[in-house]
Amino acid sequence: MQTDSQMISPSGREGSPNRLALVVVASSAGTVMEWYDFFLYGSLATAISAQFFSGVDPTAAYIFALLAFAAGFAVRPFGALIFGRLGDVHGRKNTFLVTMILMGLSTLVVGILPGYAAIGIAAPAALIAMRLVQGLALGGEYGGAATYVAEHAPAHRRGLYTSAIQATATIGLFLSLGVILSTRLIVGEAAFADWGWRIPFLLSALLMAASLGIRLKLHESPVFLQMVAEGTRSSAPITDSFLRWPNLSIVLRVLFGIVGGQAAVWYAGQFYTLFFLEKMLLVDGPTANLLIAVALAIGMPSFVLFGWLSDRIGRKKVILAGCALAAIGYFPIFHALAGAANPALVAATAASPVTVIADPASCSVQFDPVGKGSFDRPCDLIKAHLAKSGISYTNVAAAPGQPPVVTIGDVHYPAFADTGGDAATRKERKAAWRDGLANILAAHGYPKKADAARIDKPRVVALLVLLILFAGMVYGPIAALLVEMFPPAIRYTSLSLPYHIGNGWIGGFLPATAFAMVAATGDMFFGLWYPVSFAALSVVIGILFVRERASGEPA
Repeated sequence: MQTDSQMISPSGREGSPNRLALVVVASSAGTVMEWYDFFLYGSLATAISAQFFSGVDPTAAYIFALLAFAAGFAVRPFGALIFGRLGDVHGRKNTFLVTMILMGLSTLVVGILPGYAAIGIAAPAALIAMRLVQGLALGGEYGGAATYVAEHAPAHRRGLYTSAIQATATIGLFLSLGVILSTRLIVGEAAFADWGWRIPFLLSALLMAASLGIRLKLHESPVFLQMVAEGTRSSAPITDSFLRWPNLSIVLRVLFGIVGGQAAVWYAGQFYTLFFLEKMLLVDGPTANLLIAVALAIGMPSFVLFGWLSDRIGRKKVILAGCALAAIGYFPIFHALAGAANPALVAATAASPVTVIADPASCSVQFDPVGKGSFDRPCDLIKAHLAKSGISYTNVAAAPGQPPVVTIGDVHYPAFADTGGDAATRKERKAAWRDGLANILAAHGYPKKADAARIDKPRVVALLVLLILFAGMVYGPIAALLVEMFPPAIRYTSLSLPYHIGNGWIGGFLPATAFAMVAATGDMFFGLWYPVSFAALSVVIGILFVRERASGEPA
């Protein structure tokens, strides 16, 4: 199968500097818009859980909101198959125009969708449907943009130019956080929780219009046009990509040796940090968003820096170095983050440790992807309250049948005792039980919220920037590496599927899985084993089994 350099001359590929700049800007503008749309949901998970999942317990509602967020990631590989095939058969440009329109419209619908209080169960159902459309669209967008830019860029600078596509994800997240923070400040927290959260979704219509206008000025990829002229397009890119062992073996090695670790490190560095600040360390939403936004602004250039570096020393070296540093550094960095963001919580945990004494058979693992679980047993109520309050605890097994109890320092507090009665009465007793536990925790120094005056903001930002640098190392060079691993005729399809399995499933399910791991074990840091494990696995498999092309070699 022909390579890019055999199909078109270097001068024809590169074109004029102005033309190449338009290609990068137009491709990046569209992906910024799509990532902005996609990240709004993750950044607003708390508000969305209250609006669309208000019919269930608050802790369960938050988990459901995270799972609905993950649903958009779950379908990304299917979008990769659908739109990857279209891109390889019908062209890169037209395909990612379609994905951009789908993303913009589905995001706009979320902004006008009535909540649970207005239309009941239809609200979360419609929300999840829009998330699925977003996921399908994003599954096709990335491969198109990365392929399009790479097929215009000179080989020896492919890492630099495609890193602009990688930076768009962080720019989209940064933009979404900026719009959310500005809206909160303008309308106030009460109005934002009620209706102001819709404004960032509605603004996506303006971004879609602007991005669409820029992308309509683009021409088709020269590599694709050459394949059309010579009749070398694949008529069955899915079959050629995944049912023929030579290419499938590359897909599998790339997935487990590169993309799995990249996805875990990137999502931990930019998403789990936000959840960790808000849910584990109890930092208020506006402050957490501001801290993340500042760190992103400082760390964003690292994506381009590491893309440029990969042109000189190789993509794999940079990516696996980032995975290794994350695997080694996550636990000490997150421990330091806790001390800087909520020192009172860390002090209370050391002075008055919390223990849950319960029969293990009476406790559930609070992770329910299909939404059919009921976490209403006494042990579950204790753990859910502690997890929601950002409080770490130790599990101690009790004798079978023994009622659960929670100890705070030297105080023993029994689990909620269900003595029957109507639903309203039981709800009141549960609320009184939670208030009693909250009062005991407060008396032992456990804060309900992080004290804004005691947050060491420079230190928090420095730690967040370090995590973003790890993300930049793994994410900046990834597009160039993926493009170079696959032949042009099946490139869009071949690179899209492993990328979106990694980033859609491994990365997308990270927040919900890590939160459930914390709720089950009681250790606020236990969820870090999720990204650490994937990062370490990629280092081992990547070193042993992934062979990349030399920097500058034709794709």
